[in-house]
Amino acid sequence: MAPKQPISIPLDPGAGNSGADDEDLARLAKALAHPARVAIVRLLLTGGECICGGIVDRIPLAQATVSQHLKVLKEAGWIKGEVDGPRVCYCACPETLERFVELARGLEPTMERNSS
Repeated sequence: MAPKQPISIPLDPGAGNSGADDEDLARLAKALAHPARVAIVRLLLTGGECICGGIVDRIPLAQATVSQHLKVLKEAGWIKGEVDGPRVCYCACPETLERFVELARGLEPTMERNSS
């Protein structure tokens, strides 16, 4: 039996968003696709300030697991991390949340799409 070929889905730039927007939305959503990562982003956004070393105390997971989640969030642009002596201070990126909400709103059907 031959291996399955990946399915290619053409992006529809006429749907109101560019292919790059769709890729951004998918990348940001994928980074939030774990409850622990959602909790970390929420913690950092609601705190309004950077947290240095206290995230593990607030998320009931092992240090290594939290570090892996922080890495995923940082790579996707949800958070920033800055070295402060022996620890890293993490801050949320509110502009990423704004971009995510903007892109997610693009999923709403428009009147034009509903009338066809």
